[in-house]
Amino acid sequence: MRLDEKDLQILELLQRNCRSTARKIAEEVGSPITTVYAKIKRMERMGLIKGYKAVIDAEKLGIGTTAFILVSFTPGKWGKTATQRDVARKIASFPEVQEVHIITGDWDILLKVKVRDVNELGRLVVDRLRMVEGVEKSLTCVVLATVKETTDLPLKLV
Repeated sequence: MRLDEKDLQILELLQRNCRSTARKIAEEVGSPITTVYAKIKRMERMGLIKGYKAVIDAEKLGIGTTAFILVSFTPGKWGKTATQRDVARKIASFPEVQEVHIITGDWDILLKVKVRDVNELGRLVVDRLRMVEGVEKSLTCVVLATVKETTDLPLKLV
């Protein structure tokens, strides 16, 4: 996927504010609006731009508890043969789960979850997560404070 400097500038501006108009972006990057619009549409078609979302303050909605959960996977624990990817997909279907990563090391899957409080977190882990076929054990780390949380990519590295 070839990106030029203007593409990267456009992506940087969209990461900062996806509601910016093509006209405003064109002014900031010094290109005609038709060029900017065409570049954005091309990057959308390529799947580089996956979508546009509002960033919502979870705490203000009462979903202020964040936790990271490490999950250990054991195939055949329940007498069946769930794969690690099957387990990850099942866990990803839980609405509280924001991220699911298959990882290396002593643990197999890493989750990021957002819930109302530790009681809800406990119900999620004990009553649902540990009941998923293939989940052997879990380790839950509750976030005490968040210093940085972003979806922005470091485009200067591209």
